[in-house]
Amino acid sequence: MSDLKLPALDAAAVPAVTGSDHPAPYRLTGREKRALGDALGLENFGVNLVRLPPGAPSTQRHWHSRQDEFIYVLDGELVLVTEGGEQRLTAGMAASFPAGVPDGHVLINRSGHDALYLEVGDRTPGDAVDYPDIDLMVRRVGGEERYLHKDGTPYPRADD
Repeated sequence: MSDLKLPALDAAAVPAVTGSDHPAPYRLTGREKRALGDALGLENFGVNLVRLPPGAPSTQRHWHSRQDEFIYVLDGELVLVTEGGEQRLTAGMAASFPAGVPDGHVLINRSGHDALYLEVGDRTPGDAVDYPDIDLMVRRVGGEERYLHKDGTPYPRADD
């Protein structure tokens, strides 16, 4: 048990969220994410500690219109997939995804062991997310972010 007090914390004490909130049929299982930035009260950027079990992707391949993303591999091996192909990333390696560059990215754990990485992204308002391989995008509708089909039709919300 940890005796840490804010502004410090034990990452293991932050509740893990497993899977994703993508609409069916694009919902993911396996990925475990701990929102460290939220737990520490950060407002301008987010920091997540992400664990991917063997075979799991980080998300669906995507890119952001206004938000930068950065990842740093802490442990294990991941495959970074972009329009440019695939690259193997191991502990100590990093990758970045500048806002507005339409080059979708995803990390996939194709190894036989868990992989652990830090994911950092800013929280610039008005971001749109595009998923080039599937019928999915994120846009603001009525003041809230919504998953939409590429024709603009909304997916049902989990609470609908």
